[in-house]
Amino acid sequence: MIPNVNHGLQKFWKEEEGLGTLEMILIIAILIAVAIIFREQISKIITGLLDKADQKSNDFMDS
Repeated sequence: MIPNVNHGLQKFWKEEEGLGTLEMILIIAILIAVAIIFREQISKIITGLLDKADQKSNDFMDS
């Protein structure tokens, strides 16, 4: 009985099916958490980049 349980546990531990899905879910969860934590800073950076792009395009069109 004990060897069967031990073999079953080893087989379960070595099974890697679905591991890629779990890793992807964890990576996405971490990215979402980081985005939520730093959302104000990210918003400021994106707003600044868009303002610069708008200013550069206006300068180009005016020339």
